[in-house]
Amino acid sequence: MSTMAVPDVAVAQVDAGFWTRTRKVGLTLLALGLLSAVLFGALATDQQARFTLSDDAAGAALEINGTIGAILFGIIAIAAGAALLAGVPKRWFLPVLGVGLVGFVLSFLCWQVSAAPTGQNFMPLVNIIRGTFILALPLIFGALAGVLCERSGVVNVAIEGQLLMGAFSGALFGSISGNVWVGLVAAAIGGAFISLLLAVFAIRYLVDQVVMGIVLNLLAVGVTGFLYERLMQTDAEKYNSAPRFSNWEIPLLKDIPVLGPALFRGNIFLYVGLLLVLVIHIGLFRTRWGLRTRSVGEHPIAADTLGVKVLRVRYRNVLLAGVVAGIGGASYTLALYSFTKNMIGGKGFIALAALIFGRWNPTGALLAALFFGFADQLATYLSAINSSIPSQFLAMLPYLATILAVAGLVGRVRAPAADGKPYIKG
Repeated sequence: MSTMAVPDVAVAQVDAGFWTRTRKVGLTLLALGLLSAVLFGALATDQQARFTLSDDAAGAALEINGTIGAILFGIIAIAAGAALLAGVPKRWFLPVLGVGLVGFVLSFLCWQVSAAPTGQNFMPLVNIIRGTFILALPLIFGALAGVLCERSGVVNVAIEGQLLMGAFSGALFGSISGNVWVGLVAAAIGGAFISLLLAVFAIRYLVDQVVMGIVLNLLAVGVTGFLYERLMQTDAEKYNSAPRFSNWEIPLLKDIPVLGPALFRGNIFLYVGLLLVLVIHIGLFRTRWGLRTRSVGEHPIAADTLGVKVLRVRYRNVLLAGVVAGIGGASYTLALYSFTKNMIGGKGFIALAALIFGRWNPTGALLAALFFGFADQLATYLSAINSSIPSQFLAMLPYLATILAVAGLVGRVRAPAADGKPYIKG
């Protein structure tokens, strides 16, 4: 009996070892490629799918026959999936996966654009890129707030509340003062207020950080909703008519084809968000502050032994995270919209997903936020061209992309070792 069990165990071990994460993702991508080549290719029309290099139908465009494009890009996705299924070196996993996903998306777009009504069978790339960045802005600020907290060892589930309080404070004080800069400072203070509560209860009183974050989100929804009904609804002209930041055009850069009009004719929040990604990335990995922050998030006892003030670092970074998220909330009310109840609408939780998808890295968080922003913008575009896809599915597309990205693409990721663990000085 024992001699027969050995080969069975060996076969089971081989089977388990063969189906690595790379091969599982490859099989999934292969299936998506087949779906796009066969189904999207069949549904696409022989109309030209036009991807214009402007914000309308005029001007230069990249054109491809809808059916040919859907099949061609589907084959590219199939090839990428087959490569992953065959097994590629680890360093090639993300590039090959990226090529496959882009192929799948382009196949889908060839179907949708070519099948759009005459006169609407084009996709304005400038509008898509601009919309992607605008919709990703609160996610970028929120994800950076999460990086600052969680790299310090504090779980920040309160990003939603920080964004909401920032949006409300910016709208209220910007309206009262009539000054957009006063609104921006108030937004930063509003986000920092939520962070202060998180820091005090999580660091000083050792309250469960996840529970505390949820409570703070509910507090922000309640406080802003109550004041909105009492003040803003009764006198919107006085309390909910904040001035807006105008767009800033950057000379020379604004004239770059496609990217220039999309990125370098934006408002201050776009520039600040991209600058913060760079500053926080350099700060975390190239400065003494970053070394201390990462050591506190990984091994606070060792950091304390070396003279690092663990609790001080955590307090400071959590408050800084609130300032960043508060400014992100102001990107709604000081650039785009008037304040409405619960206007963040779950973006704080998507920012938390972007943080995880980006592996607690500022640059990774930026790319993840852009991915989710593109999904959101794509849903808007498809609705505008009267896509045959049900509107309910389009509305849930950004959240579906979030679930698929975190559950299927991230794989095994490791948060900072001390993330969420209270530190009690011995």
